Amino acid sequence: MPPSSSGQPGQRHDWQTIKSLLPYLWAYKGRVLLALGLLIAAKFANVGVPLVLKDIVDALDASKHPLVVPLSLVLAYGGLRLASAIMGEARDAVFAKVTQGAIRRVALQVFEHLHRLSLRFHLERQTGGVNRDIDRGTKGISFLLNFTLFNILPTLVEIVLVALVLLQKYDWYFAAITFGTIAVYIGFTLGVTEWRMGWRKQMNELDSTANSKAVDSLLNYETVKYFNNERWEARRYDESLAKWEDVAIKSQVSLNFLNAGQACIIALGVTALVWLAAAEVVAGTMSLGDLVLVNAFLLQLYGPLNFLGFVYREIKHALADMDRMFALMGRNAEITDAATAQPLATQAAAVRFDRVEFAYDPERQILHGVDFTIPAGHTLAVVGASGAGKSTLSRLLYRFYDVTRGGIQINGKDIRELQQHTLREHIGIVPQDTVLFNDTIYYNIAYGKPDASREAIIEAARSAHIHDFIAALPQGYDTVVGERGLKLSGGEKQRVAIARTILKNPPILIFDEATSALDSKTEKAIQAELKAISANRTTLVIAHRLSTVVDADEILVMEGGRVVERGTHRELLDANAVYARMWALQASEEAV
Repeated sequence: MPPSSSGQPGQRHDWQTIKSLLPYLWAYKGRVLLALGLLIAAKFANVGVPLVLKDIVDALDASKHPLVVPLSLVLAYGGLRLASAIMGEARDAVFAKVTQGAIRRVALQVFEHLHRLSLRFHLERQTGGVNRDIDRGTKGISFLLNFTLFNILPTLVEIVLVALVLLQKYDWYFAAITFGTIAVYIGFTLGVTEWRMGWRKQMNELDSTANSKAVDSLLNYETVKYFNNERWEARRYDESLAKWEDVAIKSQVSLNFLNAGQACIIALGVTALVWLAAAEVVAGTMSLGDLVLVNAFLLQLYGPLNFLGFVYREIKHALADMDRMFALMGRNAEITDAATAQPLATQAAAVRFDRVEFAYDPERQILHGVDFTIPAGHTLAVVGASGAGKSTLSRLLYRFYDVTRGGIQINGKDIRELQQHTLREHIGIVPQDTVLFNDTIYYNIAYGKPDASREAIIEAARSAHIHDFIAALPQGYDTVVGERGLKLSGGEKQRVAIARTILKNPPILIFDEATSALDSKTEKAIQAELKAISANRTTLVIAHRLSTVVDADEILVMEGGRVVERGTHRELLDANAVYARMWALQASEEAV
């Protein structure tokens, strides 16, 4: 048996999931109504086909009258079948825009929402799993819309029309057996399908887990090779696949049980009805045409009904898939703009960290009362050992997280009172770990200012001392850098990052170990360039190498999330404390 908790969540979310989808459909209400009209008209034509067929059979009954080809009836029969088919195709064509438009809008909103979620969510998520959830969710929308509107609803319409015909033309027990069979069939299908949904949800979860492990392993291909861990990775992946295989087998066996039960119910219903109709013909109360009519109705009705079992199962699966996707939409953005948030518009930005305290986790405090000011146009450097909390400062300034206590201000305004997108427009960063898009070098530099001219992009590359390297490549600026920029060296990636920040030209700059991947000669050239572009800009330099910050207007020394020293390079050396010891240690290391 599946876990006892598996059924209820799906039942609880199904209507919520459908409700979440309705606004996307209502945007195309004209097309939806037209498609419904064509659907109903097609079903009227479809139900009319057996009625005309009955008249044709009766007209060809030689025991009652001479044989004459009933031309008008034959033409009517062909016309109804043609009308049913054409209106069905027209319905699909009309509804195509609804389905694809809804998928596009949902996928776009999920994509945009994922970008609105906090950095905390993206550090915790598994990329492969999220991608799989979105992919299955959008496919689920297509299936749900097409098969709900074009299979379940038409079948229900046809059931009602057939009920009216049977009750009007024949004894009540024909309709009673027909719809009793349908009721048993639907009850059996719903009951077994609900039981099976536990396996399907487990399959989805295990599939996402396995895919996440595969993607994570492939993204870290070099690390796997460095440690010779291919077999370890394969074993981890196979463990996930083995769990998925076990659940998939249980799901398939339960499906076979469902199919067999449905076939038995339909066979019993059809046999009973044909036996009744044949007895009535023998008794002379029904004609051969009536027998053909009842049989045609049964075939016409039970055909889609048999398919309805599959459709219902798949709709339940689609709803489960969509539920995971809409659950992403339901994740609250941790960092949001206040209703009264104001835009930031300045070319002279003074930054103030006012007794800032921060913790990624309540049990692990990162910053303790950090307090400093960077006057507009000045440079402040932060140095310290790894784990001192230096890079956290840049994340807080970008407002990827909100401070736990205290505040961060720009020109005296708390950044929580500013619109996030305008705040980030005013900040440029060269991060320690530069990750590039799997696109061209030109695209990656232009990312700093997508509407910039080619001349401005090339000039930014010159300023970052990477133009000559790019020009020497066979494809030049059109060279594709590979996944995460892995076709470039660390130094080349960092210079691309510097170029796109130069191109952005913001009033606030953050250099987070901006030259850590460069050789000494290139570093000196870049340092001169960074000094030039940071002139008259408010600059926060996060550094490990003290030689890169000697010209800063003020230097902060951090230990354990606290500022333990501050001053200029000369003042800190004269103090002969933490900074002086760090300087002496690095000088001795470089001398070796």
